[in-house]
Amino acid sequence: MLIRFSKYQGTGNDFIMIDNRAGDIHLTAPQIVQMCDRKFGIGADGIILIEETGFSDFYMNFYNPDGSQSFCGNGSRCAVRFAQQLGICRDSGEFKAIDTKHDFESNEQEVTIQMKNVLGLEHQNNHFVIHTGSPHYIEYRTHIDQMDLIAEARTIRYAARFEEEGINVNFVEIKNNEVHMRTYERGVENETLSCGTGVTAVALSYGFLHAGTSEVAVHTKGGALRVSFETVGQGEFEEVKLTGPAQWVFDGTYQL
Repeated sequence: MLIRFSKYQGTGNDFIMIDNRAGDIHLTAPQIVQMCDRKFGIGADGIILIEETGFSDFYMNFYNPDGSQSFCGNGSRCAVRFAQQLGICRDSGEFKAIDTKHDFESNEQEVTIQMKNVLGLEHQNNHFVIHTGSPHYIEYRTHIDQMDLIAEARTIRYAARFEEEGINVNFVEIKNNEVHMRTYERGVENETLSCGTGVTAVALSYGFLHAGTSEVAVHTKGGALRVSFETVGQGEFEEVKLTGPAQWVFDGTYQL
């Protein structure tokens, strides 16, 4: 079967986008793994199928490179751009994903996604665990650019506590009053240039530590994203919004 796809990226997080409104594409885990492989496939941090739903503009069906599923913040912004290219939606609307419905707004430069409310978090010493559509472990460090991120992240990612669900691991450093982070993503099982749900979790952890904060710019290897939110209680946040670029890279065809 020959399928058409588009490649999009959001701050260096790249995705294979497929129009599956006809519902005739059913990818297996081995197919997803091969398509995302950067040597033997197209290469991507995930695959997104745009599908029909009777209650929103579209359904964002997201797969990690290992075939597992979760919500994806950067992928959702790219999904909005792809859906706009397909003529499904305009500058604002709503889509459904695995976790909940999400409102969105966009302009020529950026896409803003309404993220799910966070009504609790774990904070111990210098680390947090926060679920923002995907689970995230966040640890504040110094000199994160010099650390062996993959080796250190895997000791947390594969710890007995997180073994069943898995967890994304983020290391954060405050440099010149700016928030910088590096991310190891489950499902990718490697460092990625950016992670939208991770950026959101890091911004909320910063908001928890700095009362009165309502917007945080977070710098990833792939670029900067902004997160705005309202603090409604201790470790509770509503009106959480993720803003950043989402860009088309190329179109192609792939033989399944």
